Amino acid sequence: MNLNGARTIDIVNQGLRRRYRAERRFRFYGIAAIVFSLAFLFFLFLSIISKGYTAFRQTVIQLDVFFDPNLVDTGNPATDNYPALVRGALQRQFPEVQSRSERRQLAALLSSGAGFLLRDLVREDPDLMGQTLPVWLPADDDVDMFFKNPSNRDAPQSGRRLGDRQIEWLDRLAEDGRIRSQFNKTFFTSGDSREPELAGIWGAVCGSFFTLLVTLMLSFPIGVAAAIYLEEFAPKNRWTDLIEVNINNLAAVPSIVFGLLGLAVFLNFFGLPRSAPIVGGLVLTLMTLPTIIIAGRAALKSVPPSIREAALGIGASKMQMVFHHVLPLAMPGMLTGAIIGMAQALGETAPLLMIGMVAFIVDIPQGLSDPSTVLPVQIYLWADSPERGFVEKTSAAIMVLLAFLISMNALAVVLRKKFERRW
Repeated sequence: MNLNGARTIDIVNQGLRRRYRAERRFRFYGIAAIVFSLAFLFFLFLSIISKGYTAFRQTVIQLDVFFDPNLVDTGNPATDNYPALVRGALQRQFPEVQSRSERRQLAALLSSGAGFLLRDLVREDPDLMGQTLPVWLPADDDVDMFFKNPSNRDAPQSGRRLGDRQIEWLDRLAEDGRIRSQFNKTFFTSGDSREPELAGIWGAVCGSFFTLLVTLMLSFPIGVAAAIYLEEFAPKNRWTDLIEVNINNLAAVPSIVFGLLGLAVFLNFFGLPRSAPIVGGLVLTLMTLPTIIIAGRAALKSVPPSIREAALGIGASKMQMVFHHVLPLAMPGMLTGAIIGMAQALGETAPLLMIGMVAFIVDIPQGLSDPSTVLPVQIYLWADSPERGFVEKTSAAIMVLLAFLISMNALAVVLRKKFERRW
């Protein structure tokens, strides 16, 4: 008996030790998974920030520009020659440069868009004509990269984008205090450009705003109405079960399929304009609807049945019960689902590529039908560009996009915490 009892205790203790070891392994695996996830997230943010933070600064060069009335006719913009004003200012700064090849190298120190800056100054103040004024002009992207990476100076000339003569001119300008690094306002106020130093995200931000506006105006009311009908009014039969299964399946369909659907229906059948925010919004509405419907039904289900029974008990109709009592209580959950759906739509690229929003568009869109692009597609275009200046622009645009996504998710969390009701 004692022998059998000792064996039973040993078996129990052995089983306990085995379960404790299994529990410790489970905890270790969970902690390891969290550590790995945080490590990958840390390296992702470290890589993006280390490459992109320099894009928020821009190198500019100061030149004494003579606004020559013989080169610029403010009454006839077709004959204006603002690049000649820039070349003239460089020539006066370095009078010893005479050969054509050296003048070409000297002109390459400044951005090809420097003339447009002078044009804007003259349009703002025509009285500048005939005067000589110091003006800060954007440097070429190679010059910008040279000052942002000082190690390039030690590289052999064959491995640099700038020649020794150009570096000598830059050193003279720096000694005279004519080179500085300033906040890159152009990055936030300009549209796309072939020149990295002139490229900005404002056009893509406006395109994303109009596209998300269309998406929100269509997907939220339609999604909420569908959720209310399916949850509160639809009969429970095989047809509603089939619809529910298909809505759940649509939430997992690859987003590019919605792009193909938008291409076939909105562009080829209805003939809507290509690369327009209204088409992008319609495509993203199709993609976002399942998410909003599922979140809306979950929010309606979370309202206790006693609320419905109490409303019906005091004589309210079913429609009054839903819209006066259930819907206000479920609305915070619906808003949270809508914001998460909008955040998902903001980061989508594949469906928008199918409807032509990958085009190179410089102008800032002013309406829903203007040609435009969106922020994720802008990042895709810059990532495919060979110029080194676009590398930092790509990472900086990703930082802006992540800031938008984190802000939208934080807003969803705040709304849920503020209006959350515990029953």
